[in-house]
Amino acid sequence: MSTLICGSIAYDNIMVFHDRFKNHILPEQIHILNVAFLVPEMRREFGGCAGNIAYNLKLLGGDPLIMAAVGDDADPYLARLADLELPCTHVRRVAGTFTAQAFITTDLDDNQITAFHPGAMSFSHENQIADTAGVTLAIVAPDGRDGMLEHARDLAAAGIAFVFDPGQGLPMFSGDELMQFMTLSEYACFNDYEAKLLCNRTGRSLEQLAHEVKALIVTRGGEGSTIFTGGRRLEIPCVAADALVDPTGCGDAYRSGLLYGIAQGWEWEKTGRLAALMGAIKIAQRGGQNHRPTRDEIADRYAKAFGHSPW
Repeated sequence: MSTLICGSIAYDNIMVFHDRFKNHILPEQIHILNVAFLVPEMRREFGGCAGNIAYNLKLLGGDPLIMAAVGDDADPYLARLADLELPCTHVRRVAGTFTAQAFITTDLDDNQITAFHPGAMSFSHENQIADTAGVTLAIVAPDGRDGMLEHARDLAAAGIAFVFDPGQGLPMFSGDELMQFMTLSEYACFNDYEAKLLCNRTGRSLEQLAHEVKALIVTRGGEGSTIFTGGRRLEIPCVAADALVDPTGCGDAYRSGLLYGIAQGWEWEKTGRLAALMGAIKIAQRGGQNHRPTRDEIADRYAKAFGHSPW
């Protein structure tokens, strides 16, 4: 049975700033900010949350089904999805638009400044949950605002459990809307900054919000992650990476591990550990979809980190 990945397909234009943003931004002058960063390195990668999550879930042996919107320039990406045997049944092409584009600048501390053009993603609401078949689990990842709201409502109405993962799209929603997402979803995932913003907008603590879902997951980069579930707080350690090369797409890789574990009915500690491992594997490669471990290699890495195979 399939896991539906609702989210963006995007081209990532990734640039590296060989210094630290903090050395060039004066806090007392932030109200008149006018900075330029020299980025001698630049590359274009296949990305977007839906594309990245589906790519990683496929590596794990899952059955991802992408629901997204793309523009006139999508041919290279669609050809890639075909090569990866990721079906494009619910990938809608919107004429007269660009596929979503991210312009990401990373500094030496792995901080990121991102500019994002949504393009066709703004039409994601034209994709209908009712058009899918055989879906038993889903994720509502960053996408067009209307699409995220509609997909969450329609998934809940269809009785399909889903992960609410607003990512950098979280600021688009009010506190009431965020509470609506939390009520409709069975799982929710945020990074530590997003979690703080969620609490600020809803006026509730993480412990209070955790009562709305079966599990609330907060990722903390190199400090690991925390899973609030059933009144418990599970601390998931970070897995040591072979190299710290590029954080782009690490959160999406982590989420693929969550989806795989949920679909398999695993207990949460094991699910969190697989998610952490997928993030560690990804960070050692540039781009969101250039790591290519086999399923056996993933199992070996898990065993080395935690003492036993995950399957």
